[in-house]
Amino acid sequence: MELAGLDGMVPRDFRRILIIKPSSFGDVIHALPVLHGLRQRFPHARISWLVSTACAGLLEGHPELDEIVLFDRRRFGRLGQSWRVTCEFAAFVRELNGRRFDLALDLQGLFRSGFLSLASGAAVRMGFARAREFGWVFYTRPMRESRGERHAVDRNYQAGRLLGFADVPIQFRLPVDASSRRVVAEWLAAGGIGPGRGYALLAPGTRWETKRWPVGHFAEVARSLRNEHGLAVVLAGAPDEVEAAAEVANLSGGDVVNLAGRTNLRELIALVAGASVVVMNDTGPMHLAAALGRPLVAIYGPTSPVRTGPYRRPDAVARLDLPCSPCYLKRLSDCPHGHRCLRELTPAMVCRRVAALLAAEVH
Repeated sequence: MELAGLDGMVPRDFRRILIIKPSSFGDVIHALPVLHGLRQRFPHARISWLVSTACAGLLEGHPELDEIVLFDRRRFGRLGQSWRVTCEFAAFVRELNGRRFDLALDLQGLFRSGFLSLASGAAVRMGFARAREFGWVFYTRPMRESRGERHAVDRNYQAGRLLGFADVPIQFRLPVDASSRRVVAEWLAAGGIGPGRGYALLAPGTRWETKRWPVGHFAEVARSLRNEHGLAVVLAGAPDEVEAAAEVANLSGGDVVNLAGRTNLRELIALVAGASVVVMNDTGPMHLAAALGRPLVAIYGPTSPVRTGPYRRPDAVARLDLPCSPCYLKRLSDCPHGHRCLRELTPAMVCRRVAALLAAEVH
């Protein structure tokens, strides 16, 4: 088959499709609309998603997905250093190739993900024309990217123009399973939060230290939510964010249900889905809250909400308009301005955003 030019549609009815987007948490969420578009365009295709074991919970039970292909990113990171791991990776590649995909769509855009598109055996391999680490060398059909900053969701959705689903409305689907709802309800009940009481969900952690709003600021917001709005306060976070959550709980000076480090991804989805309002740093769970349509205040400092903010929710972003932001610095020691972007974003500013959200929900 002869492929169309770079800007033309790929004229084919694909039957076995592989989406390659292994990680991270937020990035997988940003790719969900592509799955929806593919399902609408190819309703009878078998659609698989290659994802890291750490992010697989975001896709489990998804009604538009036929198969999850698990990629052990941490283990395969030792490729070439361990003979056993190298043999396991070779076996993984052989098994992937044997599935006989006819379309591989690489939304990660790295050398490794580009190689996996080749390993899939698909005759048509699509990915970003400006993929990093020379990942584009593996594609038969590079996707041209427009210049300038654009949101990651819109960048991914360029595939729709080439595959015929550009007119499908962008939609996030994140199923919430009943068993996870029950587990979360039991945890909340144990903390004194019954079925009829609303709760605010706060997540004070994030991987970059420069994206962390001060824990003292989070504690002030927690007090306001409790005292002024009558909401229970629940804390969430990854296992390595337990300490930050515990500090917020201690500083808030009241009853807080701290679930940081306790939830798996399915339970986190259920926890976010039930929240009356969500206050979070720029992190994966924040994108989850945006995808689920929860009332949200997303705290931004060194990163750009244009590129990775809550999608089509600019009103949800709390940030200071400083000339040095966004800088994308990851370490506080590299910041020459004393972390002004988040240190000077006061709790009062965020509390006003929260109050406006809660008032809008009432009306």
